[in-house]
Amino acid sequence: MQNRTPRLPRQPAPNHAEPDARSTDALASALAAARRRALRDGDRQIDTAHLLHSLIETDPEVREAFGGGPRLAKVLGYLVQRSIGYGLRWQGSVEDSGAVPVVRAPAADGWSPSALAAMEGARDRAASRGATRAAGLDLLAALAADAESRAVEVLSRAGVEARGLAERVAALAAEASRPV
Repeated sequence: MQNRTPRLPRQPAPNHAEPDARSTDALASALAAARRRALRDGDRQIDTAHLLHSLIETDPEVREAFGGGPRLAKVLGYLVQRSIGYGLRWQGSVEDSGAVPVVRAPAADGWSPSALAAMEGARDRAASRGATRAAGLDLLAALAADAESRAVEVLSRAGVEARGLAERVAALAAEASRPV
């Protein structure tokens, strides 16, 4: 029986840090899952919808930001439809919303420009709260900030307002930083 998993061509190591180099272990796990999802789906690049899907599946804090229940189930429903080839169809195209500033570093192989910008936004958000590594909530907030991204399109179709989600993420972060 032949293995049907597509293989990515071997490429030389990039001359810059990978987008997940300054991530918590939990976020690095979500990013690895996003890579696997993109490969399995036959997509050329990891995009913001891959990141959102993997964050929801792997990070309990991210799920908490959604408040659980039907809203989260609906978002996951759209993401699953997309991953099996139904519903939202972006396969074979590159995500670049143009709504985010151009990433200053050279583009990382296998990442959409919008996904790279979201990772940069997550690192900036982590730095602003004094952390050296970005976490899942940092990336969720960065994904919600790009109104033209695929992740926000999924959220919108599921009836989740990105701005409201970003506010819940900020509230969770403030609550977590309060002294006990």
